[in-house]
Amino acid sequence: MDSEQQNIREILAGNSQAFRKLVENYQRLVSHIVFRLIPNPDQREDICQEVFLKVYQNLTDFRFRSKLSTWIGKIAYHTSLHYLEKKKVLLYRDLNDSDDPIGAFAATEKSPGKMVEQTDTLNHLINEIEKLPPVYRSVLTLFHLDGMSYHEIAEIMDLPEGTVKSYLFRARKHLKNKLVEKYQPEEL
Repeated sequence: MDSEQQNIREILAGNSQAFRKLVENYQRLVSHIVFRLIPNPDQREDICQEVFLKVYQNLTDFRFRSKLSTWIGKIAYHTSLHYLEKKKVLLYRDLNDSDDPIGAFAATEKSPGKMVEQTDTLNHLINEIEKLPPVYRSVLTLFHLDGMSYHEIAEIMDLPEGTVKSYLFRARKHLKNKLVEKYQPEEL
C-alpha cells in the first residue's frame, strides 16, 4: 500500500493530522485552479475551503482509478464552475495579484526600454487570455502553467482528450491572432 492510500485510510479513520497533510500536499493545485477561474479575490479562499470540504466529505468515494491529484483537481474545477454559474460573474484578472507574472518576467530583463515593451506585450497577452471562454482558459493554464498532460486535463474537466487538444489549439490560435493584430512578428 502506498503512502497516499495509507494517508486516505488514516483520514477515514478520523486522523485530522492526515487530512492536514493532504491539504498541504494539494493546496497549490487547488489554489491555482480556483485562482485562475474565480475573479473575486474575496471568494477565492472560501472556494478553496469548500473544495477541501468536498474532498473530505467524498473521500470514501475515491477508488484510485485516477491519481488523487486529478480527482481533487476535478473537484476544484467543478466547484469553481458552479460558483461562476451561480453568480454569473464577469471574468477578469486583477493584475495586482501577488502572483503577478509580469513583475517576475520583467525583472529578468536588463534594458529598461525592453522591459517596458515586454511588459506591454505580456499585459496584452494576459488581457487576451482573460477574454478567452473559461474552458479555453482552463485548458491553456492547466497545460502551460501546471504542466498537466492532455489525459490529466481531460479527466479533470470531464472532456475527451481530443477535445482538450482542440481547445488548446484554438486558444493558442486565438492568442496568436490577437498578438499579431497588435504587434509586428519581430516584436514578439
